[in-house]
Amino acid sequence: MGASQSSSRSETDEQVFPNETPIGFSRDVVNQLSDKLDSSETSPERQSSLDAQIRSRIQSEIDALKEQEEQVRREIELALEKENLDREKGVSEDGSERIPSSLELMGDLEEIRGKVDRYQSRRDLTDFPEVKSAGEAVVSCYRANQATPLDCWREVAQFKDSVARVEQQHFKTLQ
Repeated sequence: MGASQSSSRSETDEQVFPNETPIGFSRDVVNQLSDKLDSSETSPERQSSLDAQIRSRIQSEIDALKEQEEQVRREIELALEKENLDREKGVSEDGSERIPSSLELMGDLEEIRGKVDRYQSRRDLTDFPEVKSAGEAVVSCYRANQATPLDCWREVAQFKDSVARVEQQHFKTLQ
Protein backbone atom coordinates (compact mmCIF):
# COMPACT_ATOMS: atom_id res chain seq x y z
CA MET A 1 0.00 0.00 0.00
CA GLY A 2 2.69 2.49 0.96
CA ALA A 3 5.01 1.26 -1.74
CA SER A 4 2.59 1.84 -4.54
CA GLN A 5 1.91 5.37 -3.48
CA SER A 6 5.59 6.30 -3.32
CA SER A 7 6.42 4.80 -6.70
CA SER A 8 3.57 6.54 -8.46
CA ARG A 9 4.50 9.77 -6.82
CA SER A 10 8.18 9.61 -8.00
CA GLU A 11 6.99 9.23 -11.59
CA THR A 12 4.69 12.20 -11.35
CA ASP A 13 7.25 14.44 -9.58
CA GLU A 14 9.34 14.59 -12.71
CA GLN A 15 8.46 17.56 -14.87
CA VAL A 16 10.02 18.69 -18.08
CA PHE A 17 9.89 22.28 -19.24
CA PRO A 18 10.40 22.83 -22.90
CA ASN A 19 12.77 25.60 -24.01
CA GLU A 20 10.72 28.19 -25.76
CA THR A 21 13.37 30.85 -26.12
CA PRO A 22 16.74 30.29 -27.69
CA ILE A 23 19.71 30.57 -25.35
CA GLY A 24 22.64 32.60 -26.59
CA PHE A 25 26.11 33.08 -25.12
CA SER A 26 28.48 35.85 -25.94
CA ARG A 27 31.67 34.97 -27.80
CA ASP A 28 33.81 35.97 -24.77
CA VAL A 29 32.04 33.49 -22.50
CA VAL A 30 32.38 30.69 -25.04
CA ASN A 31 36.09 31.49 -25.54
CA GLN A 32 36.75 31.60 -21.80
CA LEU A 33 35.02 28.25 -21.23
CA SER A 34 36.85 26.61 -24.11
CA ASP A 35 40.19 28.02 -22.86
CA LYS A 36 39.53 26.50 -19.45
CA LEU A 37 38.79 23.14 -21.02
CA ASP A 38 41.92 23.29 -23.18
CA SER A 39 44.20 24.51 -20.40
CA SER A 40 45.81 21.91 -18.15
CA GLU A 41 46.31 24.38 -15.31
CA THR A 42 44.60 23.58 -12.05
CA SER A 43 42.88 26.08 -9.88
CA PRO A 44 44.79 27.44 -6.89
CA GLU A 45 42.42 25.68 -4.50
CA ARG A 46 42.91 22.36 -6.26
CA GLN A 47 46.67 22.89 -6.41
CA SER A 48 46.89 23.61 -2.68
CA SER A 49 44.81 20.50 -1.99
CA LEU A 50 47.12 18.40 -4.18
CA ASP A 51 50.17 19.92 -2.50
CA ALA A 52 48.78 19.10 0.94
CA GLN A 53 48.13 15.49 -0.10
CA ILE A 54 51.63 15.14 -1.53
CA ARG A 55 53.17 16.66 1.61
CA SER A 56 51.23 14.27 3.82
CA ARG A 57 52.35 11.27 1.73
CA ILE A 58 55.97 12.41 1.86
CA GLN A 59 55.76 12.97 5.61
CA SER A 60 54.26 9.52 6.15
CA GLU A 61 57.05 7.97 4.05
CA ILE A 62 59.67 9.89 6.04
CA ASP A 63 58.12 8.71 9.30
CA ALA A 64 58.11 5.12 8.07
CA LEU A 65 61.76 5.38 6.98
CA LYS A 66 62.74 6.88 10.33
CA GLU A 67 60.99 4.05 12.12
CA GLN A 68 62.80 1.48 9.95
CA GLU A 69 66.12 3.24 10.57
CA GLU A 70 65.53 3.23 14.33
CA GLN A 71 64.68 -0.46 14.23
CA VAL A 72 67.83 -1.29 12.24
CA ARG A 73 69.92 0.80 14.64
CA ARG A 74 68.45 -1.05 17.64
CA GLU A 75 69.17 -4.40 15.96
CA ILE A 76 72.77 -3.39 15.25
CA GLU A 77 73.27 -2.20 18.83
CA LEU A 78 71.89 -5.46 20.19
CA ALA A 79 74.09 -7.50 17.87
CA LEU A 80 77.19 -5.52 18.86
CA GLU A 81 76.35 -5.81 22.54
CA LYS A 82 75.86 -9.57 22.19
CA GLU A 83 79.14 -9.85 20.26
CA ASN A 84 81.01 -7.91 22.94
CA LEU A 85 79.53 -10.04 25.71
CA ASP A 86 80.41 -13.23 23.83
CA ARG A 87 83.94 -11.97 23.27
CA GLU A 88 84.35 -11.14 26.98
CA LYS A 89 82.99 -14.53 28.01
CA GLY A 90 85.21 -16.33 25.50
CA VAL A 91 88.34 -14.53 26.65
CA SER A 92 87.68 -15.10 30.36
CA GLU A 93 86.68 -18.76 29.87
CA ASP A 94 89.81 -19.57 27.85
CA GLY A 95 91.97 -18.24 30.65
CA SER A 96 94.40 -16.76 28.16
CA GLU A 97 93.32 -13.25 28.95
CA ARG A 98 91.21 -12.22 31.90
CA ILE A 99 89.62 -9.05 33.14
CA PRO A 100 91.66 -7.52 35.99
CA SER A 101 90.02 -6.98 39.36
CA SER A 102 89.66 -3.59 41.02
CA LEU A 103 92.48 -4.39 43.46
CA GLU A 104 94.86 -5.11 40.60
CA LEU A 105 93.80 -1.92 38.86
CA MET A 106 94.40 0.08 42.06
CA GLY A 107 97.90 -1.46 42.33
CA ASP A 108 98.66 -0.48 38.73
CA LEU A 109 97.40 3.03 39.43
CA GLU A 110 99.69 3.39 42.44
CA GLU A 111 102.64 2.17 40.36
CA ILE A 112 101.92 4.78 37.70
CA ARG A 113 101.61 7.50 40.36
CA GLY A 114 105.04 6.51 41.70
CA LYS A 115 106.56 6.78 38.25
CA VAL A 116 105.03 10.23 37.74
CA ASP A 117 106.37 11.39 41.11
CA ARG A 118 109.87 10.15 40.23
CA TYR A 119 109.67 11.97 36.91
CA GLN A 120 108.57 15.18 38.61
CA SER A 121 111.43 14.91 41.10
CA ARG A 122 113.93 14.59 38.23
CA ARG A 123 112.58 17.75 36.71
CA ASP A 124 113.24 19.65 39.93
CA LEU A 125 116.02 22.15 39.30
CA THR A 126 117.18 22.50 42.92
CA ASP A 127 120.00 20.06 42.16
CA PHE A 128 121.16 22.35 39.34
CA PRO A 129 121.27 25.93 40.69
CA GLU A 130 123.20 27.31 37.69
CA VAL A 131 120.50 26.06 35.27
CA LYS A 132 117.76 27.47 37.48
CA SER A 133 119.43 30.90 37.79
CA ALA A 134 120.18 31.06 34.05
CA GLY A 135 116.56 30.15 33.24
CA GLU A 136 115.28 32.84 35.59
CA ALA A 137 117.64 35.35 33.94
CA VAL A 138 116.17 34.50 30.51
CA VAL A 139 112.61 34.88 31.78
CA SER A 140 113.32 38.23 33.46
CA CYS A 141 115.10 39.49 30.33
CA TYR A 142 112.15 38.51 28.12
CA ARG A 143 109.77 40.29 30.48
CA ALA A 144 111.91 43.40 30.51
CA ASN A 145 112.33 43.42 26.71
CA GLN A 146 108.91 42.38 25.43
CA ALA A 147 109.16 44.60 22.39
CA THR A 148 112.72 43.48 21.53
CA PRO A 149 113.21 39.89 22.71
CA LEU A 150 116.30 39.46 20.52
CA ASP A 151 118.22 41.60 23.02
CA CYS A 152 118.21 38.59 25.38
CA TRP A 153 120.64 36.57 23.28
CA ARG A 154 123.36 36.65 25.96
CA GLU A 155 121.05 35.22 28.63
CA VAL A 156 119.84 32.54 26.23
CA ALA A 157 123.42 31.57 25.38
CA GLN A 158 124.32 31.33 29.08
CA PHE A 159 121.27 29.14 29.68
CA LYS A 160 122.22 26.83 26.80
CA ASP A 161 125.77 26.54 28.14
CA SER A 162 124.61 25.66 31.65
CA VAL A 163 122.22 23.01 30.30
CA ALA A 164 125.01 21.54 28.15
CA ARG A 165 127.32 21.30 31.22
CA VAL A 166 124.60 19.53 33.25
CA GLU A 167 123.97 17.11 30.37
CA GLN A 168 127.70 16.37 30.14
CA GLN A 169 127.81 15.61 33.87
CA HIS A 170 124.79 13.33 33.56
CA PHE A 171 126.29 11.41 30.63
CA LYS A 172 129.54 10.91 32.55
CA THR A 173 127.58 9.28 35.39
CA LEU A 174 125.95 6.84 32.95
CA GLN A 175 129.32 5.56 31.62
